[in-house]
Amino acid sequence: MSSTGTGGSGIQPGDRQSNTPPGNDPNAGAHAAGTHHGDSRSYKEVVSRQKDEFGGMKFGSAFFGWLTATGTSVILLALVTAVAAAIGANSGLTQQTAAANAQQIGLATGIAVAVVLFIAYYCGGYVAGRMARFNGLKQGLAVWLWAIIIIIVLTIVGAILGNSYDVLRQVSFPQIPTSRSQLTAGGVIALAIFLGVALLGALLGGLAGMRFHRKVDKASFDNRI
Repeated sequence: MSSTGTGGSGIQPGDRQSNTPPGNDPNAGAHAAGTHHGDSRSYKEVVSRQKDEFGGMKFGSAFFGWLTATGTSVILLALVTAVAAAIGANSGLTQQTAAANAQQIGLATGIAVAVVLFIAYYCGGYVAGRMARFNGLKQGLAVWLWAIIIIIVLTIVGAILGNSYDVLRQVSFPQIPTSRSQLTAGGVIALAIFLGVALLGALLGGLAGMRFHRKVDKASFDNRI
């Protein structure tokens, strides 16, 4: 006895397939858009949660950033000094002519030191930002604060123990004026400019180091779509 309906064909109601071609599914675009929106929202939420948990100023990372800035500045200052000595020797610069053009030479030296400090602390801020991953501006500021702390400590040590322990003088680093001869308007202004240039370089470097991680995070989420 033959059966009728779905029983005869052996196909259950749940086994029936849609006759709509796969490429003509009207809901396909909505599903894709919803998936993309969900992934984008998840990316922002994940980064926000990670920042809340692991963000903030990281003095450990900033210390290594300060070491990078210090090493870079010493190397660059040595190169600048060597180049300046070579230029002076080739141009026949003597002690008398140098004294006569002390103002111009002093200005050129100040500009060279400012450029060196900017590059060095940009590198230091970048290292701190890469290590800490979040809050690049704070990491750059922390690198600069480490420099201020170290300068103050070494200045005090040099004032107490004498010039033989004045490390800042030996590496041609900016120093805090401690004597009456150093407490001039020009000396204070030069120190403020050097510190400001170093701070700017550290902040920009910290942002650059942090943005590297944002690119990596965004690329990893885009590949999941």
